[in-house]
Amino acid sequence: MSVSKKLPHGHDQTSEHIMEHLPGPEDIQTVAGLMKQLGDPSRLRIFWILCHVEECVTDIAAMTDMTSPAVSHHLRILKSSGLIVSRREGKEMYYKAADSDISQRLHHAVEEIMEISCPKGGSHD
Repeated sequence: MSVSKKLPHGHDQTSEHIMEHLPGPEDIQTVAGLMKQLGDPSRLRIFWILCHVEECVTDIAAMTDMTSPAVSHHLRILKSSGLIVSRREGKEMYYKAADSDISQRLHHAVEEIMEISCPKGGSHD
């Protein structure tokens, strides 16, 4: 977004330079929507699991101590955002992280944030 707008106080040129690269409202809304998808602890946990393994609802529910309907609710949200995909095998649906740039990057970002926030050997309380 190119902005030729002068700031009211204009303390230095850095702020004006930043304004030239400020993402537009639509881009910010898109990123906020993705961050919101992973802002729910249960959904983040499910996404993390599915970045590492393809799994069915029943097993995801067991892994997360959630009910199958609750897991299904979160899976629908993650799938609608394009972060996960599903496939049917007989009567069973299997889910995994989408093989997309955004899904992979978010997975890496989550891993990095976990490493910073929850260092190995530290307290996880």
